[in-house]
Amino acid sequence: MHKFASFNHEILPAHDIKINAISSASLYGKGVFTTIAIIDSTPFLWEKHWKRLNDNSNKLGVDLSELTEQKVYHSLQQIIETNDVTNGRCRITIFDESSSSIWQTSNTDRTSVLIQTADVREVKQDISLTLSPFPINSESPLAGVKSCNYLENLIALKDAKSRGFDEAIRLNEKGEITSACMANIFWKKDGKLFTPSLKTGCLAGTMRE
Repeated sequence: MHKFASFNHEILPAHDIKINAISSASLYGKGVFTTIAIIDSTPFLWEKHWKRLNDNSNKLGVDLSELTEQKVYHSLQQIIETNDVTNGRCRITIFDESSSSIWQTSNTDRTSVLIQTADVREVKQDISLTLSPFPINSESPLAGVKSCNYLENLIALKDAKSRGFDEAIRLNEKGEITSACMANIFWKKDGKLFTPSLKTGCLAGTMRE
């Protein structure tokens, strides 16, 4: 990760940024995120990523009334310039810092946005795949949502790596292919590209679209 990040439209040293520990984001992972490729200092497929952030936030009840597309994009451009990113990646995370009905606090409720950048993640040309033993529930209210609650994906990836593989294919409860642990999945047959239906519970990835 690069030295600086944008937090609520302010450029700060990345390691100095903090969110409210007693909030829905910290306690329950209530928030959404997206990771965007930066190519020639420009966010790739920005409009699609912003639309997904909006759609996913609406599903989880995260208030975006104070976060306009123009405001977030401006902050993204600022941090790309500050960290001098030509080709790399960024992650935009939107945290619901409101208190929950279970653990109420007197802190002011707010939605926070964190934008961080990093170099391009190195990906092998040849990877080894296995089948994950952990299915995706296509009927889950989180199905298709790229939320901050990402533990299932990480557990599935850790299991694959512990068995000597780079990644794993995840099926749903019906035995249908959904995705890899940390990526969209495609296959080629008879000269055509295929990718799973959104009905399987897979994420609506921008590259998938």
